[in-house]
Amino acid sequence: MSLDSVIHPPARLQIAALLATVTDAEFALLRETTGVSDSVLSKHIKAMEEVGYLRIRKAPAGGKTRTWLALTPLGRSAFAAHVKALQALAAAAAAAAPEVAKAG
Repeated sequence: MSLDSVIHPPARLQIAALLATVTDAEFALLRETTGVSDSVLSKHIKAMEEVGYLRIRKAPAGGKTRTWLALTPLGRSAFAAHVKALQALAAAAAAAAPEVAKAG
């Protein structure tokens, strides 16, 4: 099991984590959640869309065009596998911690 290099950067991990809990989310919510600028968020979204992890939908709302994002089935699967890999890594580190403490 290995970490997903597309999802692993912190902002992308936040994007995937948020989108895993909803059907879709507006760009502004993702910007607020990640704390990055519009241009940085757009680059992360593009990277995730290029590998098929995100679906982008633009729709009019309140006289403006809003951008909505959703994880695709592939994106949901990749996020779940990434979380599983992180959990395995954390478990391995925790299991090794007592041995490291005894050796020191």
